[in-house]
Amino acid sequence: MNATNRTVVVTGVGATTPLGGDSASTWEGLLAGRSGVKPLTTEWAADMPVRFAATAAVDPAGQFPRPQARKLDRTAQFALLAAREAWSDAGFTARAGDDDSVRPERVGSVIASGIGGVTTLLDQYDILRASGARRVSPHTVPMLMPNSPSANVSLEFGARAGSHTPVSACASGAEAVGYAAEMIRTGRADVVLAGGTEACIHPLPIAAFANMMALSKDNDDIERASRPYDSGRNGFVLGEGAGVVILESAEHAARRGARVYCELLGQGLSADAHHIAQPEPNGEGIASAIQNLLDATDLKPEQVVHLNAHATSTPQGDIAEIKSLRRVLGDDVDHIAISATKSMTGHLLGGAGGIETVATVLALHHRKAPPTINIERLDPQIDADIVRDAPRDLPSGTIAAINNSFGFGGHNVTLALRTL
Repeated sequence: MNATNRTVVVTGVGATTPLGGDSASTWEGLLAGRSGVKPLTTEWAADMPVRFAATAAVDPAGQFPRPQARKLDRTAQFALLAAREAWSDAGFTARAGDDDSVRPERVGSVIASGIGGVTTLLDQYDILRASGARRVSPHTVPMLMPNSPSANVSLEFGARAGSHTPVSACASGAEAVGYAAEMIRTGRADVVLAGGTEACIHPLPIAAFANMMALSKDNDDIERASRPYDSGRNGFVLGEGAGVVILESAEHAARRGARVYCELLGQGLSADAHHIAQPEPNGEGIASAIQNLLDATDLKPEQVVHLNAHATSTPQGDIAEIKSLRRVLGDDVDHIAISATKSMTGHLLGGAGGIETVATVLALHHRKAPPTINIERLDPQIDADIVRDAPRDLPSGTIAAINNSFGFGGHNVTLALRTL
């Protein structure tokens, strides 16, 4: 098919997160301002500098037959559960080909992870050391591959147009959604399952993040540990789960009579080229991504009424993001209701862009911006309208929202969505 410039719409959403095992319970938790942070009860956690995390509300392993679960890393389990919900939510009744409304060669899979199957890698290495080479699982390599979640989603739904895994640290899930949109826009596919997944709540990642001063260590007040924009914020809370959306060309969705949540206008991309882990303090790289988004789409700043911010609860990152908005959007920032949903879900790293895209889609669909919780003293450098403590109604008419995701290495991704 020749390259085109087709309209991309969202027709399905799915999630499994620290707030709930599906998108409905996750959305309910976001609107209620409920924290998904929990104490870690495993034996190894007692010796960790951080003894809490935003663990999944529903254990994914129990949702699969035992023989299948043993062949899937936790990242792939999360991705499959979110993809199944999104596929069904979009109105598909079977895998591509068996459902006559979509052909396998016109379906793609783009599921990202920032770290991949790290728990499989570490657990199998422990087995090797303790019990010898013969006890290492023959499924280890297919399980630990970063592309395993996308590959397993492709296998389950018969997605033959392409299976891809962009890796850009904590921007991975958002970059996956943007890549999927381009697959549809340029004619490579009619339908794409897209999003992010992560599962790395394990002693080594926790110790490593803690030692680089990235994690909050508020072990005595864990539900308030994730507090974006608060003057006392001191790091993020590690989370796990997945979020997946079904992207579809508007023509294909109309042909099969699908319900449409909103339009995905496009993405903006940039790199800070500043530091491997710290954001550029003035938000110049982020600003470039936002400007790239505006240049690549017909989005007008005055249409943007909501932002699902990256806002991880780190001292430098939260400020840099707000500075970038002011740099590009100026006074239009004043009418944008900003939500930092990581205050409730924690930070899902490569999965964050997936679940936050789901949250942004639902915010537009229901015209409600979720709250940011745990702000007691707003940082005076946060010069923006933060939705605090309770959800806020969004305006009627045609409105747009932005979802920001940034990652170690200086990766910046911003997505724009708009009601139809």
